[in-house]
Amino acid sequence: MSMFTLRLDHKLQVLEAQFKELDLTKDNLTQKFEYHSKMLASQAAHDELWTAVLSLKFTSMELNILYSYVMEVLTCLHTRVLEKLPDLVRGLPTLTSILRRKVKNKRIRIVWESVLEECGLQEDDITALCTFFIAHGNKAEYYNANVRHMYIRDVSFMITNMVKNKALQDGLLRTIEVIEKGKAE
Repeated sequence: MSMFTLRLDHKLQVLEAQFKELDLTKDNLTQKFEYHSKMLASQAAHDELWTAVLSLKFTSMELNILYSYVMEVLTCLHTRVLEKLPDLVRGLPTLTSILRRKVKNKRIRIVWESVLEECGLQEDDITALCTFFIAHGNKAEYYNANVRHMYIRDVSFMITNMVKNKALQDGLLRTIEVIEKGKAE
């Protein structure tokens, strides 16, 4: 082989190595972009949910009724998790403690997911319900089932007509279904 061919071969190897490095960098940047894109979409969905919750135009009576359903479902979920994890009752005094600890504790996460499934709920529903609770819990009053039914006969119709955000609407409708069909008992 001539000196020219050796130098050309060496340059080709260097270029090939640079292309491999560029390809790895491209893949890494693509992964980062996809992650950030998912995070932005998630943040946009959260912002949209908060905007929807804060712009609800319910009367105080309607708000109290919805709050009561939300409270019953959240209480039910907490109670059911504790029933399935009696050894953790002292360490899970609130629903918030369950939501926080399920991230790192597989046993809590499995029980949480099974309770949601039993009730016909999904994580997105809980996000919507917790958002509703945080936004309106300080000014709402709890009404028991008899009082709720005395004031509004078809709360699902009210939700469908007044709540435009799909995630919030779905979460509230499933909450009504859980309570009315007795899954919360």
